[in-house]
Amino acid sequence: MTAPTMQNTGSFMLSNEIELLMSERAKLLRVAGAAAQFVAVMDSRNLPERVATEAEILAESVNALPEDTLKDALVSISTTAS
Repeated sequence: MTAPTMQNTGSFMLSNEIELLMSERAKLLRVAGAAAQFVAVMDSRNLPERVATEAEILAESVNALPEDTLKDALVSISTTAS
């Protein structure tokens, strides 16, 4: 295999990997956006005790997101809900 052919193959593989990662990011942003919206409207006093720990983990995880990521996540659910 010649050097240009190897370089083209490498570029193609890198491009495919970037597309895969961007697709996964979009899906994760939707999950994070839905979780953030859920946490925002959730009343923890009305949750069954058996899910309290998971709800707390979810809330802490959402609150730990960087602000720009959280904004992207919320935008991702608002643009697809229309």
